[in-house]
Amino acid sequence: MTHEATRGAGTEGSGGEDPGEARRLTTRETAELLGVKPETVYAYVSRGQLSSRRSPGGRGSTFDAAEVAALVRRTGRREPVPVAGELVFRTGITLIEHDAYYFRGVDATELAREYGYEEVAEWIWTGELRPGVRFTAPAESLAAARQTVAALPAHSGSTDRLRVAVAAAAAADPLRFDLSPQGVLSSARGLIPTLVAALPVVGEQPTAGSHDVAGGASASLARQLWPRLTRQPADEASLAVLDTALALLTDHDLAASTLAARVAASAHAHPYAVVSAGLGVLEGPLHGAASGLAHRMLSEVVERGSASPVVADHLRAGRRVPGLGHRIYTGEDPRAQVLFGLLEDVPQAARALAASRDVVATTARHTPLHANVDLALAVLSVACGMSAEAGETVFAVSRTAGWIAHALEEYTERPLRMRPSGQYTGPRPPQPLPAPVLRPAPLPRADPAN
Repeated sequence: MTHEATRGAGTEGSGGEDPGEARRLTTRETAELLGVKPETVYAYVSRGQLSSRRSPGGRGSTFDAAEVAALVRRTGRREPVPVAGELVFRTGITLIEHDAYYFRGVDATELAREYGYEEVAEWIWTGELRPGVRFTAPAESLAAARQTVAALPAHSGSTDRLRVAVAAAAAADPLRFDLSPQGVLSSARGLIPTLVAALPVVGEQPTAGSHDVAGGASASLARQLWPRLTRQPADEASLAVLDTALALLTDHDLAASTLAARVAASAHAHPYAVVSAGLGVLEGPLHGAASGLAHRMLSEVVERGSASPVVADHLRAGRRVPGLGHRIYTGEDPRAQVLFGLLEDVPQAARALAASRDVVATTARHTPLHANVDLALAVLSVACGMSAEAGETVFAVSRTAGWIAHALEEYTERPLRMRPSGQYTGPRPPQPLPAPVLRPAPLPRADPAN
């Protein structure tokens, strides 16, 4: 179908056009090539997937044949676009259906059980599995990131540090504006380990000097991240949970932060700016920071020995119980299922695991909500002596790979296609010039010494 559509797009025009101009197609011809109804063609236009031009005489629209052919190649199958008004992106990265999710058609939970984070990242980027692959931080970028992180106030959180590390790494990379697939992948393979290595080891003050871990660049990203999350020594079972969590969280379709990343990529922002856009949204309490709420709740359950009073306090205050329910999954979050299974092999996680089950069972008396990945991350962070923001750090580092994958897709689309129109609700013009507001000068502050 693709070859026939391409051939047809190059030979069938709307007539009456300048011979030196790119060939134009009528709405009917465009609909036939795409295998959709004529009204669906205009839905493609409204979503920025096609551009149109009024035909001579103003009767109907015409479409660029080459642009139509490119859309046919991208879609690869004849199906109508979703209902008008929905914001939909075609993506070959993640599919979520029937309480499961898949990376490029492969069960994501199976991938995460069998392969580490770097291998899964390469899979979603390229569709190629590279066993044993390791990412290496470029010396210049890492030095700049560490120096910038070290200059932050001591109370800064990990997401604060990741955001400035991205900016510093970008400034140190003169090739950041290379948006070719290989250029973007080269930047990504250097940025992710830079983010991890720029974070201070727990218990140490952030410095611009070396704070590498045993194994150095040859160690897995999970092993490098571990001492930046907790003082406790890493054991293989706990490391397996962390590595699997990183792999599981790599992407989850068009989450809020991923949409922000695609908007940045649509403007042809470089990959570091794309990651910065994602990090900005991720910090919201309803997205990446949700795991911190689950950590605090679970810590209290462990301390008090029962979920009942803790759940009651949340409900009394009108707050939802953290770590439960998901807008996509009707049953238990498949990511949580995998992590809970691995946490069974971590001896020090027994109390936190029991507390998480108590939370689910207690809440189920009122409403049957299942555990989500935030609760599983909370079990890991509580059991291994991590801070409340550890889950957010894991989320941010992991999802960086997903943002890059979506940027690679978006760079191949028509630039700036995401341009919604605002519905103005202010006063109708013309309005008179506003009168200036005169405010008295503020009084000087009193001297505390007096």
